[in-house]
Amino acid sequence: MTRELIDQIVIHPGRRLTAKLVATLKTTEPDSFETTVVDQLDLTFEGLAGDRHAGFTRPAGGREPWYPGGVEIKSGRQLSIVSAEELWEIGYALGLPPIEAGWMGANLVIEGAPRLSFLSRGTRIFMPSGASVVVENQNAPCRHTGRAIATRTGRPGDELSFPRISRRLRGLVASVERPGAAVAGSDVTLQLPEQWIY
Repeated sequence: MTRELIDQIVIHPGRRLTAKLVATLKTTEPDSFETTVVDQLDLTFEGLAGDRHAGFTRPAGGREPWYPGGVEIKSGRQLSIVSAEELWEIGYALGLPPIEAGWMGANLVIEGAPRLSFLSRGTRIFMPSGASVVVENQNAPCRHTGRAIATRTGRPGDELSFPRISRRLRGLVASVERPGAAVAGSDVTLQLPEQWIY
């Protein structure tokens, strides 16, 4: 590639945003998909102790069709992060109040980060305690979550409509980069990396 071609690539500089961590949630039942509001989360290198997504590795599933199902891969899904604004948007599209974050198995609810679900991989979220998490990917909606929402709303059709409506609004998955406390009600800093389209 010539220098001229390299210079044509548009690089958006990294930037910093401030938002609010309005809720922290975790599973309270070992086999439960849903999460419950708690005052704070104690983040470890493995994620959240006792959570269904805790650990350094996980089995590959339908989201990784390039691997045989069940083979062990690095876990980039220790935490689920959703946006308060996007929960409202999903609920509105379904003809409901804002969707409860716990119905979706979320761990962190952030308010004030425009289009949270579009934060790029490598974005870091810093907590006042010094803890930080790194965004691994968008969280693709699935019928499993749709089924949980349909059960809660008593509307069976939500199982199928949720994945379509919540596409690119479902939030993010992340892993813990530095352990510490994530406290509900605290301000958090989002550090976006440089971005470009390859």
